[in-house]
Amino acid sequence: MATISLSEPDAAHAAPPHARAVRLPTQWLGVAPFFLFAIFFLIAPTAYLILGAFQTPEGTFTLGNLAELWQPTIRAAYWISIKVSFASAVIGALVGLAIAVAIVRGGLPRWVRGATMTFSGVASNFAGVPLAFAFLATLGRLGLVTILLRDIFGFNLYATGFNILSFSGLTLTYLYFQIPLMVVIITPAIDGLKKEWGEAAATLGATQWQYWRMVVIPVLWPSFLGTVILLFANAFGAIATAYALTGSSLNIVPILLYAQIRGDVLHNAHLGYAIAFGMIFITGMANVFYIWFRTRSERWLK
Repeated sequence: MATISLSEPDAAHAAPPHARAVRLPTQWLGVAPFFLFAIFFLIAPTAYLILGAFQTPEGTFTLGNLAELWQPTIRAAYWISIKVSFASAVIGALVGLAIAVAIVRGGLPRWVRGATMTFSGVASNFAGVPLAFAFLATLGRLGLVTILLRDIFGFNLYATGFNILSFSGLTLTYLYFQIPLMVVIITPAIDGLKKEWGEAAATLGATQWQYWRMVVIPVLWPSFLGTVILLFANAFGAIATAYALTGSSLNIVPILLYAQIRGDVLHNAHLGYAIAFGMIFITGMANVFYIWFRTRSERWLK
């Protein structure tokens, strides 16, 4: 009768500890480009700007650069940037929310949603010189829409005080990418509204208005506020569109920062670093609130 050995394998056949292959953390290779990009193009430049905001040209520590941010010109630039960002964020959020509700819960054909989401994904990233040229060619003094309104309807757009190179013109231009961005971000939140909630509200005798006021709006409110804040930060840091559209006629913070570092008038790079630090602080706080509101929203939509 054969016997089965349950003894340990021969030690002679076991690989010595020093001969075992060293396993490299290859699972990190896929994300290595992301971390390298973030370090060299985001973290390192941001740290350099923050450090420079607290230094003199000789390299000594100072708070004078931050104190100079209270100059009337710089304060006015921040205030204009905040107003343009806030106006475009609120208007873009309201219009984008209406569009998102219409394509998700409005009973429209499915192809309408697909076409709207595709356009929104493209338009939310369309900015810079092409967007500025498009609005100048459309709503400039000799733009297509301006000429059509004047020749066909007898309405002089610029006689009303409108100017594409002003606060209202820049806000209107920003809406081109703010509204699609709102649609892209808020649509998943609207999709997260459970059908059972509406059925339960109807069973309990709630009207459609009561359902929206007591269920939908409270659930979507954190997502809406978070997206408004994100749109504000998105507009606050935009420079290419504003510079290509208005040049130096509208003194917003990104254009002031660009001129300060380039040295078009008075070259003071460290004051430019302080201006950049102020922008980083504002957009950073906006993103903190956005993440907080997003976290609260995800509790309901899980």
